[in-house]
Amino acid sequence: MRRLVFLSVFLIAQQSMAQVKSNNVTAAQLPKGMKFEGKFVKAIRFTDAGGEHLVLATETGETQSKANSDGDYREAALHVYEFKQSNGAWVKGWVVNDFVKECPVDITAAFIKNAIRVTDLDNNGEAEVWLMYKTACHGDVSPSDLKVIMYEAGKKYAMRGQSLVKMPGGEAEGGNYVFDGAFNTGAKVFKQFAQKLWNNYKLEDFK
Repeated sequence: MRRLVFLSVFLIAQQSMAQVKSNNVTAAQLPKGMKFEGKFVKAIRFTDAGGEHLVLATETGETQSKANSDGDYREAALHVYEFKQSNGAWVKGWVVNDFVKECPVDITAAFIKNAIRVTDLDNNGEAEVWLMYKTACHGDVSPSDLKVIMYEAGKKYAMRGQSLVKMPGGEAEGGNYVFDGAFNTGAKVFKQFAQKLWNNYKLEDFK
């Protein structure tokens, strides 16, 4: 009986240690001196087995093309920065950069804000950071490039495809995706969560 009680207490303690605690951070709450490009979109501060972290997502919005002086050409970019607390300072870790350049029509490089998450799906005490965003340069009603990116302990996982567009006549275009090798060989729960995000946010809204 004592052995069972001890085992139960041990398992509860292990589960407690494995929990990842996170909270959203506003632009005004960002640590002073933190350097980044673009405009604030979302930030999450969390603590896991690796210590205290902060993930920051930013967008530039539309800007004049640097490679083409013609005013009709524009570009847009988005960035994600992971910082880790080390000896009282925030040290930059992994970074995600994506962009659209020299676009003469409608341009997009934007996060799906509600899909930026921090989880611990495999309960190992190491947080998974989830990002989802779209990029596009098109002048018609067509799918955008869509990506789900996940990082765990510095390892990158990627799911890439196209948004789903429903045509006026009822036909649909896009919505397809492929997993990279990391997702295909990683924990099953990672692929399941990625597919859930994709299904929730794959539909393109042109309104």
